[in-house]
Amino acid sequence: MIEFESVRKSYRLGGVEKVILEDLNMTFPSGVSVGILGHNGAGKSTMMRLIAGAELPDAGKIRRYANVSWPLGFSGGFNGQMTGMENIRFVARMYGQDIAEMIDFVEDFSELGPALRAPIKTYSSGMKARLAFGVSMAVEFDYYLIDEITAVGDTRFKKKCAEVFEQKLRTSNIIMVSHSSGSLKQYCQHGCVLDSGRLDYYEDLDEAIAHHDANQAK
Repeated sequence: MIEFESVRKSYRLGGVEKVILEDLNMTFPSGVSVGILGHNGAGKSTMMRLIAGAELPDAGKIRRYANVSWPLGFSGGFNGQMTGMENIRFVARMYGQDIAEMIDFVEDFSELGPALRAPIKTYSSGMKARLAFGVSMAVEFDYYLIDEITAVGDTRFKKKCAEVFEQKLRTSNIIMVSHSSGSLKQYCQHGCVLDSGRLDYYEDLDEAIAHHDANQAK
């Protein structure tokens, strides 16, 4: 379970305040996967970073009674000066994972070979995505946070990503941002719509999608 208590989040852009969340009180329940919808610029990715703890609210509290991932496939947290292998070891220590087991999993899954011994700054975006997805899947989380990304690489590798992801969902749940209602319906049961600093929660995903579509049509 993840609780938001009187949470406010805003940014100042060009001297103008943009409010992402205004006095949000809500709970993401355990045992349910939730899709987050909203127009471009509504603040969906910010919402994910708040849930992950990568950003702090301006006011209020976020309580996590579960083990929550970073946004799936996100590679921005890697140290570019360190090698892929060094980054894997760092994440393993940070999350209390067996280092050798995590290295074996990511090495096999990512298929990066000798590149794991090279600095991250030398990686292409595709290589970073493979490493990030592999590291994400190597850790057992109660909630996986997904910001549009469910698979990376060529067709064969995307199938590999989908298979390991399906295995994780047998024991875990997701909070997912996507512009694709098909992807949301595939993975989520509940939904919420972020708009103008307000987050409306629906126990019926179809109702959330209808609300979002109606906002888009305005």
